[in-house]
Amino acid sequence: MAEVILAVGTRKGLFLARRAVDQRDSTGWEFDGPHFNAQAIYSVGFVPRAGAPPRVLVGGDSAHWGPSVFHSDDLGATWIEPEQPAVRFPADTGASLERVWQLEPAGASQPDVVYAGTEPGALFRSTDGGVSFDFVRALWEHPTRAEWEPGGGGLGLHTVLVDPRDPGAVTVAVSTGGAYHTTDGGASWTPCNSGVQAAFLPEEQRFPEYGQCVHKVARDAAEPDRLYLQNHWGVYRSDDNAASWVSIGDSLPSDFGFPVVTHPRRGGVAYVFPLNADFDRVPARRRCRVYRTEDAGGSWAELSAGLPDTAHYGPVLRDALCTDVADPLGVYFGNRNGEVFASADEGDSWRQLAGHLPDVLCVRAAMAA
Repeated sequence: MAEVILAVGTRKGLFLARRAVDQRDSTGWEFDGPHFNAQAIYSVGFVPRAGAPPRVLVGGDSAHWGPSVFHSDDLGATWIEPEQPAVRFPADTGASLERVWQLEPAGASQPDVVYAGTEPGALFRSTDGGVSFDFVRALWEHPTRAEWEPGGGGLGLHTVLVDPRDPGAVTVAVSTGGAYHTTDGGASWTPCNSGVQAAFLPEEQRFPEYGQCVHKVARDAAEPDRLYLQNHWGVYRSDDNAASWVSIGDSLPSDFGFPVVTHPRRGGVAYVFPLNADFDRVPARRRCRVYRTEDAGGSWAELSAGLPDTAHYGPVLRDALCTDVADPLGVYFGNRNGEVFASADEGDSWRQLAGHLPDVLCVRAAMAA
């Protein structure tokens, strides 16, 4: 029987939930965990495998042992940590791994390729399904990297988007280096931030070539040249594969936030979770609300049915909002209050799946036969 697998990475371990695809209400979920007890789980990736459950990749961070990448081929029943670190900086860089922010499979055209984005801001590439990774040196040695500065959450590469039409075309984003694009498989990189504001800079320097604090980027599944970007102040859309960007956040209660995700089948559909732009970084207007556009950012609808109506203080981080690929679409988010919410109808209504978990850092969903 087909199942939806939901991975919830928290400050104190990984929780896995499962439900049958045809069991759509909250009572159908079965949670287990924590896996990696007391480790902070910043990234989870699902690697599809023909005729088998997806491989689960986990970027854990132990206060005692440091960061590592684990994998499971049996949906969490057992875990493997490679004898040698899966992600490791070459000695000549003088850098050491602080955190794995992103584990992103390249897609169906490259089933064994997985990218890892790290702190300090760097990109690694695996050709064995995430067991080991090679350093993408050209991005690390880009002439602008010396001017990248850590944001409030550190200097992390948190977004990796592989163009489904061209395996050699990849877009990444770094806080606070901005977005970069390669068309030659990572041999060279070009900043792609035209039109994106760096609101923290003096007025005359607000639109630099690079150095923006990009929080997340997502690609439109139906229109691959269309991308959406959640910035540190600003929600943007590109219609030319990141060459230029236009603002689409005016009708939101706040254009500050961390995540942005897109519908895996419907063009023009994206989801964000706005936060107050003030330094409290709580949900906009202190209301737990997801916003959805169905016209590529021309307008945004507040999605509230089933979400808390009282004052709410749980922000949603950049990788803590996601979708599955079911029909109708499942949408999920977790917050720093330790709550997990799910919609089985594309965001029209919501149910709380879990509460009182540790601080939720990331949420990912996959399908398993």
